[in-house]
Amino acid sequence: MEVNQAKQEHLLALKGDLFGRLMKEDPSTIRGAEALMLGELLTLPQNFGNIFLGETFSSYISVHNDSSQVVKDILVKADLQTSSQRLNLSASNNAVTELKPESCIDDVIHHEVKEIGTHILVCAVSYTTQAGEKLYFRKFFKFQVLKPLDVKTKFYNAETDEVFLEAQIQNITTSSMFMEKVSLESSMMYNVAELNTVETEDEGTSTFGKMSYLQPMDTRQYLYCLKPKPEFAEKAGVIKGVTVIGKLDIVWKTNLGERGRLQTSQLQRMAPGYGDVRLSLEMIPDTVNLEEPFDITCKITNCSERTMDLVLEMCNTCSIHWCGVSGRQLGKVSPSASLALPLKLLSSVQGLQSISGLRLTDTFLKRTYEYDDIAQVCVVCPYMSRES
Repeated sequence: MEVNQAKQEHLLALKGDLFGRLMKEDPSTIRGAEALMLGELLTLPQNFGNIFLGETFSSYISVHNDSSQVVKDILVKADLQTSSQRLNLSASNNAVTELKPESCIDDVIHHEVKEIGTHILVCAVSYTTQAGEKLYFRKFFKFQVLKPLDVKTKFYNAETDEVFLEAQIQNITTSSMFMEKVSLESSMMYNVAELNTVETEDEGTSTFGKMSYLQPMDTRQYLYCLKPKPEFAEKAGVIKGVTVIGKLDIVWKTNLGERGRLQTSQLQRMAPGYGDVRLSLEMIPDTVNLEEPFDITCKITNCSERTMDLVLEMCNTCSIHWCGVSGRQLGKVSPSASLALPLKLLSSVQGLQSISGLRLTDTFLKRTYEYDDIAQVCVVCPYMSRES
């Protein structure tokens, strides 16, 4: 008997030590909580408290017959009243034929919370006594639905037709969150690439580490790259006004495992204006040799609603010299159409040099479009200096 008791005490000590170490390693645990009893940590709240937008509100409803008589035709109804609507959450709207003394009618209701503000759970019970008297009573339970996250977005337009989206997500609750998923559901026009992982030999590792916890009032930045789909790529440069990018889908879990999910409304951005003619670079080397010709490829897009007849002029600068014939005809370009333009240059100065001096003239309207500082290239000397 004493040996068995010693084994039990040893096992309890091991369990207590294991639990304490797990509590210390868990970043979501309040400091010093490992010293509390296990039973205290698992005590559920005695009231609804605050519930957050995107979580599932669940409640157990029990109607108990405290009398010594059998009651009949019991109807239990549970409604959730919000500022804009009243929802029926009862699993069944059929009356129970009879309820004997000390017996219960149990029901569990669930509702995904989609509104912020005051919510009232209205539980109504109607029944008939043995004397044929119809009775009715109601109970009200009020709780608040709060906003759990603050989401801010920023758009960055690349020189190409790519769009970068930065999403800043802040935990504005008083407890930590486990961020299960943050993804971008792009619109039909774009393909999306997530830039929140670091690729290793085996698999991708999150930039936020293995423990994806978001502490109270902490903010985390997520980055996504959107590229136009092939069928929209040709038109991407001439899109004007407001365009739909997509929406963010955020899934998290709280300390007791409650799952929450939020989806933002459709994110929109104002497409950049390029004027009548857009000039973009399709190909350019990063590094070139001093006084050696190098090639670039430009793309010219007609963003206007009229046909243009374009003439190309090339003006030399102090460091960059154009190799080719200036003043040549490029021909007619229809609205929304584009053409590829290969060009050759030469640099006479070392260092980081800016490419400038392109001029496009529309012969129809006699209008000239100037393009300076369209790109930069690093110019290096290929010859090693010899010491005498």
